[in-house]
Amino acid sequence: MEFEAEKFFTCPYCGQSISMVLEELYGTQSYIEDCQVCCNPIEISYEVEDGEIINLSAERAQ
Repeated sequence: MEFEAEKFFTCPYCGQSISMVLEELYGTQSYIEDCQVCCNPIEISYEVEDGEIINLSAERAQ
């Protein structure tokens, strides 16, 4: 879909490689999404610059 990108990263709990589709419309995004493998909450944070996702981090949700 337009203004979305699939990004791959490692789950901070189970270590599995997973992917999520992220929006590329706004400056800074942060939200919590459950891991597709172990169901633990992951805090996803990233910035969008010139229509591209930069500074993606996936950490254990607190």
